[in-house]
Amino acid sequence: MKKYVKNELDDAIKTMKEITDDRGVPRNIRAAVENALKKVECKKPKTVDFSMAIYLLDDISNDINMPLHTRTAIWNAISKLESVKEKIKELE
Repeated sequence: MKKYVKNELDDAIKTMKEITDDRGVPRNIRAAVENALKKVECKKPKTVDFSMAIYLLDDISNDINMPLHTRTAIWNAISKLESVKEKIKELE
């Protein structure tokens, strides 16, 4: 994986870890973010892994119990993951 893609992925992972560490976020939302995190933290994630992580985050982003700052962070993570996914597609 190219360095600039790795840096962008690291930013997305950092954002998702901040969400999972925030105890003000409901448990079901943290669990969904943790599942998405597991998909992209593997040694060699594929575009399918990114698609699944994006789907999990997008699905949970509509939860009415989600704090506004968390929703914004999730959208930010989705954006970064989509960008990484497209860059990986180009490199394959």
